[in-house]
Amino acid sequence: MVSSPDPSRPLHAVAGVANDSDYAPAHRPRAEADGGYAELHCLSNFTFLRGASHPEELVERAIALGYQALAITDECSLSGVVRAHEAAKGSALRLIIGSEIALSDGPKLVLLASNREGYAQLSELITIGRRRADKGAYTLCRADLADGLPDCLCLLIPEQSIAVGDEAAWFDAQREAIDWLSPLFGDRLWLAVQILYLPAERKRIQLLEELHSLTRIPLVACGDVHMHIRERRFLQDVVTAIRLNTTLEAAGFALFPTANATCVHCAY
Repeated sequence: MVSSPDPSRPLHAVAGVANDSDYAPAHRPRAEADGGYAELHCLSNFTFLRGASHPEELVERAIALGYQALAITDECSLSGVVRAHEAAKGSALRLIIGSEIALSDGPKLVLLASNREGYAQLSELITIGRRRADKGAYTLCRADLADGLPDCLCLLIPEQSIAVGDEAAWFDAQREAIDWLSPLFGDRLWLAVQILYLPAERKRIQLLEELHSLTRIPLVACGDVHMHIRERRFLQDVVTAIRLNTTLEAAGFALFPTANATCVHCAY
């Protein structure tokens, strides 16, 4: 769902994706015509103890950087959308409503509402997940996506790290997820490519390109944004340590390796 003068405009166009027409399915993550970038995976501090910036700060930063669109995708939540919407009013930035979902028996996904119906479908899914669990938690599984959320787009977020010697198992796990999601979402499915500055990063991206070649599922660039400026890095480290009930010194690889999980220009 988008905040724009024309709310009926499809998300494919809003997200800066090259299409054959306004209503054609999207196949590319960026629009070649104007070079605009749309960030499609962004957490605010409404994702408790993960995001380190307010929704309005993320929106203001995206506007300052000239983004074409920004998706607020808090984990199983739409709580940050209202503040983001207020901050985006009067600007050229297209606000996309979405949510990050980690399935109990499957992969991590980002679901993006393409219209009002998609917003309703996403809201219903979030409500189901929250009602199943204690306050502050949620539980969703593959069966909850049986209808494919027909008015939502889906980004498959691959597992972040690859252990040495486990490349084949990692590849097979992502391929299995694609095989499951493809019949549900069809041409509304993308494979997210995120630069995370982790070990085996080049190998992970190479394997994602191989998955694309094998399955023809298009790749889309995402930032996995958790903060609007690098100066929030220390706060982000602190909330991560609190979430894991540990100290900063003991948090180790649970912390971001760099301060690049920010709202910055994409150079993929």
